[in-house]
This record gives sequence, structure tokens and C-alpha cells, in this order.
Amino acid sequence: MSAYILILDDDADVATAAQLLLRRRYGQVATLSDPAGLPALLARAVPDVVLLDLNFTPGRINGAEGLALLDLLRAQAQPPAVIAMTAYADVPLAVEALKRGAGDFITKPWDNARLIAAVDQALARREAVRGGAAGAPELMGESRAMRELKGLIASVAPTEANVMVLGENGVGKELVARAIHAASRRAAGTLLAVDMGALPESTFESELFGHRKGSFTDARADRAGRFQAARGGSLFLDEIGNMPLAAQAKLLTALERREVTPIGADKPEAIDVRIISATNLEEERLFDPSVFRADLLFRLNTIVIRVPPLRERREDVPLLLRHYLKLYEAQYQRPARHIGAAALDALMRHDWPGNVRALRHACERAAILAQGAEYVISDFGLTTAQALPGASAASGTPGNVPAGVAVASASAADRAPGGTALAAMTGAPAANASAGGDLTLDAIERAAIAATLAQFNGNISHAAKTLGISRAALYRKLGKHGI
Repeated sequence: MSAYILILDDDADVATAAQLLLRRRYGQVATLSDPAGLPALLARAVPDVVLLDLNFTPGRINGAEGLALLDLLRAQAQPPAVIAMTAYADVPLAVEALKRGAGDFITKPWDNARLIAAVDQALARREAVRGGAAGAPELMGESRAMRELKGLIASVAPTEANVMVLGENGVGKELVARAIHAASRRAAGTLLAVDMGALPESTFESELFGHRKGSFTDARADRAGRFQAARGGSLFLDEIGNMPLAAQAKLLTALERREVTPIGADKPEAIDVRIISATNLEEERLFDPSVFRADLLFRLNTIVIRVPPLRERREDVPLLLRHYLKLYEAQYQRPARHIGAAALDALMRHDWPGNVRALRHACERAAILAQGAEYVISDFGLTTAQALPGASAASGTPGNVPAGVAVASASAADRAPGGTALAAMTGAPAANASAGGDLTLDAIERAAIAATLAQFNGNISHAAKTLGISRAALYRKLGKHGI
């Protein structure tokens, strides 16, 4: 995964340790020990993620210095994702950092897996926000389906009811959660997002409920959980359908009692959060007791909001195209172009299997690669045949897979003796070669990703795990290949 990470910490040993850990995974990792050098660094390039220490002057533990730097970072035109770091697990300070725009916080010394997971999630959140509208994501669309969705959000948001958001990958479930929080009585508090599918069972309680110093190996300091950190605000539980049943039972207990007990603590702590959850599972699967506990479901789905896929609101496609093309033309300093009539017609007829996310990435590609006086369909990485409604289903392969690339079924992957997921899902090269298919590495990778997503019904977490990459890396590859 390629990303620019900045570690801002006055302790050279801490910064170097984090740099060595992260450089192998993300590539460009810089360190800065003197906060005075931050403005000059930002003038050259804004990082994707900043690991920000909250205290720099020896003896100070109130975090004022770090919070001032956080304000500076969040004031950038395209602000980086910020992960606050402190050696003092002070819950009020962590909450204040989250309110000012930090996406997460970790305590030092950290667990390596926890730090990497925090950076992965920060990159995924920044990508979602950047794609929404350059720092101001919103639900766009004037179709009847979108008007009904916005009306439902307006009715539900001022209440304290728990909300479950359902929808396919890329429809904007997190944007719906943010819209609910922004219009709620808790808008002054933080909206803290947690990827439930990425939480290991072994650290589930620590991440959500917190722990006390010495409660287990490497618990070197008290740590607040996500329920405590989101106090007074909203907690967005994303990918809720991917939770193991054992973890579901623990979450249910917390919601029933409205309290959590940090690991190693003697007394429970009351919680004050509104729960917004989301999943891309088909709704009927949530009622399967082998997948999801019915008692937890009834705690979460007081209100159910179903976000329509883009193919059910095609009249919004021109508005979305104009928005994202304008955004990327400005970002990459490319000339403004109109969309040709034939291209617009084809784009409106396309089923957009990846929904708004796929459309956004297609617009980014078009803004970068277009050469003519107006945009044509090939600029968006599609052919006229691919733009036909139902083309994916007719061909028997996931949408946007190049012709001539074989896509194996799940059973074929299961039969592959000792092979990798990539090898199992790309079919026989000889057969493709004889058919004159595209056997470039990009085409093979694209087919493997599309097949894996199809195998898991679009579940990003499961597909990423099978492919051996992070969710954030998979999202980037989806954009790269226009899936």
C-alpha cells in the first residue's frame, strides 16, 4: 500500500520505532520532532495520515500543544487523517482530540498490530471523505429515492433511536451515518466510526470497552474504549454483519445494560452514546441465527434505513458525474470538459456494480486520462458493451471484468491444491491465450478481485482477508480497476 505518513513526536526513539514499523507497509514515512517545522512541511506536501503526539514540552501532560497542531492540520484544504498519540491515557483529552477532528487515538507504548490497524482505518476514512466532496461529504441526488432517503434521515436524526443502515458496497452508508449525527441533538459531540469486521476477537473488549493498566500482557497504561471516547456523541459500528457470534453477545450485554466494564476494572461505567450500525449483508441473512443474533438485531434495528444502489436512481448520475469531474479537474489541474452525448447515455445505462464509489473512481480516471475536446466512454474505463444494463449478469462474470479473462467460481478456488487465491481465481492462462484474451498482470489482478468479491457477495472485509491485503488496499485496487 502506498501512502505518505508523518510521525510528529519529540521523542526520536518513539518516532524511529514507528517509522521502521510503518515504512515496510506504506512506503513514505517521515518523522518530525520540532512542531515549528510543520507549516513548512505542509507547504510542500500534505500527508495522508499524521501520527500526532499531544505533548512536546517536558513535564506537560495537558495536550494543549498537540490540540493546537491538530487545529492546524484540520485547517488544510485537504486535511490529513490524524491519529492522536499520548503516553497518558486521559479520557477527557482523548475525547477532546476526537471532537477536534482526530479520527482515532492510541496510547504509548502501542501494540504494533493496533497501530497498523489504526493507520489502515485512517486511510480508508480519508479516502471516503475525500471522495465525498473534498472534506465536505454529503448525500447527493435529487431522484425520488434520494428525496425519500433524505426525508427519512430528517425524521429519524433528532431522536435517540438506534439506526441500522443497509446497502451495497459504495452506496454511501457512512455518509448516511454522518448525516444522521449532524442533524441529531448529539451533533456537538463526536461521531466515532469503528470497523467491526476488522476488530480481532482477542482485542474486541479492549477496543470497545477499554482496559486498566496491568490487566493483561502489554497493558502498560489505562486505555479508554470506543464507547467511552464517543461519550455524548454517536458510535458508528460499520460492517456489523461481520462480527463473530461471541463478540455479538458481548456487544448485546453492553447495549442492554447501558454500561461497559473495562478489562481489569472493578466497576462498570455508564455509557452515553447513540448507536448507528451498517452492513452490506442482504437483510434476510441478518435473520439467520447462524449469522446474527436476533436479540442483538432488535437492539440495533429500531429504525432501518435502506440506501438505494445507483442503478435504482439513474437520474442522479449526471449530477454525480458533474460533481466528481469538476472536483478532479481542479485537483489534477486538468481542463474542464463536457461529457459527450453518447458517453452520457452509456454512463446512465451502466449498472455501476460499485455504486457511487465506482462512479467516483471512474471520474478520477477520466479527468486524468482524457485527451479529446469532450469526455468519451473509454475515458471512464468502460466500453459501450459494458455500459449496457445487466451486462455483468449476461456475461456470467462480475461487472467490468475484461473479456477473455476467466473467473473461477468459489468451488474452483476450493479445489486449487496449494495454490494462492490469485491463482485459483484467474482461470487457465492457456485457454485465455488461445482466445486472445488480456493476460496482463493488471487484468489478472482485476479478475481475481472481482471473483473474490463475487464469492463473498461483495463483503469487503472477507474479500480483503482472502486476498491477503487490508481493506484500505482493496478499496484502492477497486478504484484502480474501476470495479
